[in-house]
Amino acid sequence: MYEFEFKRPGSVAEAVAALGSEEAQILGGGQTLLPTMKQRLAAPAVLVSLGGIGEIKGVCTDDAGRVCVGGGTPHAVVAVETADSYPALSHLAGHIGDPAVRNRGTIGGSLANNDPAACYPAAVLGSGATVVTNNREIAADDFFDGMFTTALEDGEIITEVKFPVPQAANYQKFLQPASRFALTGVFVAKFADGVRVAVTGASEEGVHRWTAAEEALSANFSPDAIDGLSVSADGMISDMHGSAAYRANLVKVLTKRAVAAAS
Repeated sequence: MYEFEFKRPGSVAEAVAALGSEEAQILGGGQTLLPTMKQRLAAPAVLVSLGGIGEIKGVCTDDAGRVCVGGGTPHAVVAVETADSYPALSHLAGHIGDPAVRNRGTIGGSLANNDPAACYPAAVLGSGATVVTNNREIAADDFFDGMFTTALEDGEIITEVKFPVPQAANYQKFLQPASRFALTGVFVAKFADGVRVAVTGASEEGVHRWTAAEEALSANFSPDAIDGLSVSADGMISDMHGSAAYRANLVKVLTKRAVAAAS
């Protein structure tokens, strides 16, 4: 590690001001940034920790019935506090990483990092959630922009994520046992006006929607509706853990499992 200045503001306004420092970077739960710094792949001069900002922590339900999760809320808290209001989200959060990661990592940090194999992006995109920052609200379909890239601008902080609660939902993750990331993960959510299917871990473009499955499931919310569909291996990740064809097959298998579990 090397020398850097550490700031721990007590409010979002103070954090935004601190980010005005040259070469300043936000520190959420630190589950990605700190290991990256230890490997000297990142070298911010100033770390602005969001850990002391109480206003961006916690879970509640708004007047529209949406489950609202503060951007600074650890995964373990999300798992416990959404168990009744959004069981699929609770299940997803409760199986991220290990206990150490779940107690330190935050939903806002995960979404801002947008790792192509992270779980939360699938929940946000699959739910049609809204990402709230200190400046604006961003629809899930407009937030993710490829591997490790989002619509966030410099100095923008995720303060809250608003999840519409579907009629039925489930998340299926094929675990990569060493990292505990998703080798492939699928989040399925059934709403009154249709079904959303979000895939993580499989594609080089990062989290994305499987529109063909959405159309089939909107007409018939049953695992059988997926039988006639195929997933192309083009653009899928291929590495030592699984080939592109393997991941393409997992997308279909996990979608069917998620529909069966949600039903």
